[in-house]
Amino acid sequence: MKYLWLFVLGICGWYNLQAQTWTADNGNGTFTNPLFYDEFTDPDLIRVGTDFYMVASSMHTMPGLPLLRSKDLVNWEFVTYVFDKLDLGPEFHLEGKKGVYGNGIWAPAIRYHKGKFYIFVNVNNYGLQVFSADRPEGPWIHKNMGGRIYDLGVLFDDDDKIYAVHGYDEVHLIEIKPDFSGYVEGSDRIIIPKGNAMGEGHHFYKINGKYYIISADYAPVGRMQCARADRPEGPYETTVISHRETMGIQQGWWTQGYGFWSDIPDEGSKFSFQPPSDNYFSAVPLHQGGIVNLPNGEWWGFSMMDMKSVGRLTYLSPVTWKDGWPYFGVEGNLGRSPRTWFKPDTGVEESPHAPYERSDDFSDNSLKPVWQWNHIPVDNRWELAKGVLRLHTLPAKSLMFARNTLTQRVVGPESMATVELDARGLKKGDVAGLALLNTPYYWVGVTRTDEGLMLRFYDMVKNVHTDKPLESAKVWLRAHGDYHNDLASLSYSTDGDTFETIGNQLRLGYQMHTFQGVRYALFAYNTEGKKGGRADFDNFEVYEPFADRSKNLPVGKIITLTNLANGERAWANPHGMLHHVASGSAEFEGLGCHFRVHDRGKGRVALEAMDGSGFLTVTGLGLSGDVRITKEETEASLFLWQDMLWGHCMLLSLHTNRFVGLNPVTGEPYAADWPGTRSDRKDGTVFAWQVVADVAD
Repeated sequence: MKYLWLFVLGICGWYNLQAQTWTADNGNGTFTNPLFYDEFTDPDLIRVGTDFYMVASSMHTMPGLPLLRSKDLVNWEFVTYVFDKLDLGPEFHLEGKKGVYGNGIWAPAIRYHKGKFYIFVNVNNYGLQVFSADRPEGPWIHKNMGGRIYDLGVLFDDDDKIYAVHGYDEVHLIEIKPDFSGYVEGSDRIIIPKGNAMGEGHHFYKINGKYYIISADYAPVGRMQCARADRPEGPYETTVISHRETMGIQQGWWTQGYGFWSDIPDEGSKFSFQPPSDNYFSAVPLHQGGIVNLPNGEWWGFSMMDMKSVGRLTYLSPVTWKDGWPYFGVEGNLGRSPRTWFKPDTGVEESPHAPYERSDDFSDNSLKPVWQWNHIPVDNRWELAKGVLRLHTLPAKSLMFARNTLTQRVVGPESMATVELDARGLKKGDVAGLALLNTPYYWVGVTRTDEGLMLRFYDMVKNVHTDKPLESAKVWLRAHGDYHNDLASLSYSTDGDTFETIGNQLRLGYQMHTFQGVRYALFAYNTEGKKGGRADFDNFEVYEPFADRSKNLPVGKIITLTNLANGERAWANPHGMLHHVASGSAEFEGLGCHFRVHDRGKGRVALEAMDGSGFLTVTGLGLSGDVRITKEETEASLFLWQDMLWGHCMLLSLHTNRFVGLNPVTGEPYAADWPGTRSDRKDGTVFAWQVVADVAD
């Protein structure tokens, strides 16, 4: 069925579907984090001329090490995978109890030196891998250097010496041989002793003659550290350059008891989840990133956040140098990063686009780049034939041991994947379907038993199979994920139009066994220890209700702003200040609580009180009582609207570079002196906005 998208449009018509997948570019000169709402973990980024290149961890998936390119740091295109297969042992083929889950390819470092690209990456138990190429498109040459050097930062110094820094807390420096055959004997030394608050995930730079190391520390919560010295061997001084920045996102649910050294859990294994705490940071705040410079001299920072069950997302931050330190943030608000900010001034205008096309009707000669296999596939047991993906079953005792499972990252904050399955070719003991692959996992599919074809749902947490007889071999399978709340559901259809949910609401979790977020997975395997039949998949479609955010900036509209901290509305009070007023009062429904949103270009807005008193304007330092109502609009009346999704927003004053907010306890009027919000969004800086009327601007 090649026209499933028409059906999706029909059932989801209340969404604006101009954009089909998340992009950070708002189309007005601003961007809104994250850069991608699917996992791009442990990013590293460089500039070569006017092009930017970014690479990320790929863990156990094949092909691995996705490489992206951009002209503006906001819109990215897929270039290549650095390797198609990396075969270092039997666990890469899912042989044994561990596979390579959580122990695969992680924390790469990309560098460019004298006309050649290099990517350094650790593989647990197999040492440091080096890939090199003359062109980013490849071919990439692979060399295994051995050793246990993980989360490294690499620097090609001016004298052509190659240095790597690695380690957690205790930071080591080692020199790499120019031919990458190993390490210079006797070069390993401790350059930052324990007790200097340094972490891991290092990024190593030489800037204006000084050496900088940026790392992520998790003791006890996430933040970014920077070390600086006059020589690569030190001595180093350290400071914090980014902290507390959660973008108003809470820690998600955590899967308990399974780390990346754990065996692959069998069906029947026990699972439990740790619920999130309202404001406990854990590893959520921006961490594990670095910096990059633009041709015009600007600097920008990149990092990631542990974003619940969707995995680790990539963020872009302006960087301000102060006292020789590269702080994430803007002048007046260092250490914090805006969710929405002006695009980098690279001199290139790019139209909004995403690096991947997520849907696939399998009519091409090759899979779309968004797809990755779960471990190394068996090439002669899958094919693209007659417009379908055909998976021939291989023996496996459960999904996580199944070879030739085709996956792609889920996309948040919410998405729905639908696929058509033709199960006619299944033989007895075969099972095929669509999964939410994680630890734990859930799936819906079809199995052939002695009684014939059965629709089967499996819940790994409860270890429950639910079977329903099928009269037709063709079935449509659907997975819906609310990755903001870590919840999901599975459903099926026998006609492609009407879907029935099977099973209960499913709990998703962030976990460190696979060290990845949830993945949509197409699978087929045999439970009776033999090669079986085949399953044909067609028309894989991904729908994202949050892809189009064009209506999330209510320009030309009259709105109310209700503070999430106290449930009170922002009010232009007669004393000439922005105050707050409780429901039930006459003022709560009055024109002083109605604000017209004027578009001032590049995401900037001016808010005019509809009682005729004037414009919100920040005076002085933006202290309590400095958010005034003035008759005349000035530069101090400009705010950068921060889209927090779900009808929430923050107002970033371009006069102070801080946010408008209040203390919900003291009763004070509004200030424009808040550095950011808490994870629960109830500190007084986040508003729920609601449209009262449309007006011509």
